[in-house]
Amino acid sequence: MGYSPHTAADREQMLATIGVAAVDDLFADIARRFRPASFDLPAPLTEMEVRAELARLAARNRIADVSFLGAGAYRHLVPSVVNEVIGRSEFSTSYTPYQPEVSQGTLQSIYEFQSLICELTGMEVASASHYDGATATAEAALMACRLTRRDRVAVSGALSPDYRRVLETYCSGPGIEVVELPADLSMGGSGRTDPAAGAGIVDEGTACLVVQQPNFLGQLEEMVELADLAHAAGAQLVAVVEPTSLAVLAAPGSYGADIVAAEGQPLGIPVSFGGPYVGLMAAKMASVRQMPGRLVGATRDAQGRRGYVLTLQAREQHIRREKAASNICTNQALCALAATAYLAAVGPHGLREVAELSLMQARHLASALKAAGVGERRFAGAYFNEVAIQVPDANRRHAELLEQGIVAGLPLGREYPELGDTLLLAATELTRDADIERLVGALEATR
Repeated sequence: MGYSPHTAADREQMLATIGVAAVDDLFADIARRFRPASFDLPAPLTEMEVRAELARLAARNRIADVSFLGAGAYRHLVPSVVNEVIGRSEFSTSYTPYQPEVSQGTLQSIYEFQSLICELTGMEVASASHYDGATATAEAALMACRLTRRDRVAVSGALSPDYRRVLETYCSGPGIEVVELPADLSMGGSGRTDPAAGAGIVDEGTACLVVQQPNFLGQLEEMVELADLAHAAGAQLVAVVEPTSLAVLAAPGSYGADIVAAEGQPLGIPVSFGGPYVGLMAAKMASVRQMPGRLVGATRDAQGRRGYVLTLQAREQHIRREKAASNICTNQALCALAATAYLAAVGPHGLREVAELSLMQARHLASALKAAGVGERRFAGAYFNEVAIQVPDANRRHAELLEQGIVAGLPLGREYPELGDTLLLAATELTRDADIERLVGALEATR
């Protein structure tokens, strides 16, 4: 992006045009005691000095040689065509498509994104995207509260702790109560949410039950039973899914999910030190008027030609605040485009292959650790591409491996004190057999 500095004459002309004598006059409405008298800034640098300083700072970054970290963000191969598409100036520089007559390309790409998410989730309608999986989950819970006119949200104890914190923040303003449906965390237990424990928790005052599939601990939930539990109380089921897994697992629409939320990062978006990502949301058509954010629809113009427009924008930027479904006034269009390009490039068979390879490598990882006697599964039952492994003295060994350039997953004791001896390890199609061998060897050396 070019930089065009203003000259003194430029500034004087602008000040004269708006009718003030000096820049300080623009801040006259702010009491002087609140204005800084000076700024403690370092001396300016030349371009060469700036480059050298930035190179020094960048050299402090530590890029792992081998990583088994997942916990909501996963390394996958991003086909070259994805970056080629999103790098086109028509998309990378486009702004909000308020004028459909000049935004058909952007609108069509969002419409295709929505269509793909519906196909992937088995739902009837999808939004134009949200900031990330956590905010999509929180918005889904608030949507359920509006639909049911109830003010209590039940969440699985195996929901991502980060997602739960965001959800609790969203619920704190309108005074919505958040309660927990416990998960079985015992050694050799299921690592899943217990539907039987929900009888006294999910009741006629509950708006929705929020369950992650696969859950944060990597285990596969009994989604049909949990959907029945929610629906028996007149509540909605919010399914928080991992999109790649839907190539091999049942689609949320097939087991009765009312609203689906997800983090779309695994679909063609690199991990990138935490973002930007893209939140996915889908629902039943009967609920569409309570969906937050944007929705792109297909229509016909006066000459009968197919076209695309923003529609059903129930957000506070366009309607009265008290009637709005959300104050979220944007979407992650460029990341949504990346997900669209990724899904189109790999296709249904390619996505299934990615999921199957991830699943297979996770099992190879678990069996290799057990065979070497350095770790075994904490929980019984089915899992997808992430597995909780009990490792004695997990925190110390995790730190030591990090010094060797190996990220041995996530120490679960940070979020679950009862799992202080457990590492959450993820595998994808990028996980090589040699990476697993190196992890096993490193753990053996740190006993």
